Amino acid sequence: MEGEIRNFIAVWITVLASLCYCHTMSKFIPKGTTRLFTILPIIFLFLYLPLHLTTIHLGSTTAFFITWLANFKLLLFAFGKGPLSSNPPLSLPHFLLFSCLPIKVQHNQAPPNPPKPQKTQNKKYPSPQTPQNSHKSPLNYATKITLLALLLQAYGYKEFIHPKIMMVLYGFYIYLSLELLLVVVAAGARAAAQLELEPQFDEPYLATSLQDFWGKRWNLMVSSIMRPTVYNPVRSISARAIGRRWAPIPAIIATFFVSGLMHELIFYYAGRLRPTLEVTCFFLIHGVCLAAEMVAKEAIKGKFKLPRIVTGPAVMGFVVVTGLWLFLPPVLLFEADVMAKRETVAYVEFVKKVIRVTNVRWFSAVSR
Repeated sequence: MEGEIRNFIAVWITVLASLCYCHTMSKFIPKGTTRLFTILPIIFLFLYLPLHLTTIHLGSTTAFFITWLANFKLLLFAFGKGPLSSNPPLSLPHFLLFSCLPIKVQHNQAPPNPPKPQKTQNKKYPSPQTPQNSHKSPLNYATKITLLALLLQAYGYKEFIHPKIMMVLYGFYIYLSLELLLVVVAAGARAAAQLELEPQFDEPYLATSLQDFWGKRWNLMVSSIMRPTVYNPVRSISARAIGRRWAPIPAIIATFFVSGLMHELIFYYAGRLRPTLEVTCFFLIHGVCLAAEMVAKEAIKGKFKLPRIVTGPAVMGFVVVTGLWLFLPPVLLFEADVMAKRETVAYVEFVKKVIRVTNVRWFSAVSR
């Protein structure tokens, strides 16, 4: 574990140094193709760095943060778009935070480096005095932490639980652990940047449609970065070929396809196994179904609407069934659950060891 943590520190020092280069370079090279070519080595480096990490907690998280989110943000930054581009430019600390962390400033808050205040109200940057509250109640997080602890306890009795039920429980474990991890990361970034940030999840189990689930509730940071990097360009190209009315359809499918490929890449970093493309199929199925759902809504035009008590369970049932079929098997193929449990025990032992060594050194210093 000590070796993995040393590699983790080395990787993130490299990441921060690379992002400092990108921030400095942007002051001298204008947006466009030239800036893209100067950023490309960093993008390839961010694809390579996760290979130095072998654990799920550190390796997969790092891959998600830099190989997916940071790289997509840097591609937008090369052309003067996305969260890393603003007027005036972001300061270096804010550039580093927004590059490699899954965070986003609330839309109704001033940017990190707002223009000097004017006597008249600036409509583009409304006052941040009363931002929309994105914090969930402590009870909400306490409940999720309790459920996560219960799921971890249930894992010890998996030989007495039906495999399908165990897979469902593992799916809930992935959701809860991912949301709580991103909450902790966002809390640290919020404290460092002194900015109000948008939430990463919005209770996805309350979704009433696939559009609601993927667009407004599940992993919103990914949705916000996929929209300008994949959805908008494909929709613009499709509009010239098939018209504006149908352009969103190929854009949706392309977005889910790219999302599937990125998940395959992250799973490869975690397990080092040849991709099975099952995860890509999972996202393609959801992309096609979401496109069909939008076409159906357009055809009905609000004349008929199923009650929430019907649509909610139907959506979650579809997500669970397709997840058990295509998403979870590749995860369990490299025994991610076993790896996660083993790593958790190793991290706890490592922390205990650090505390013991620190106490001994402190006692020795006091004795002198």
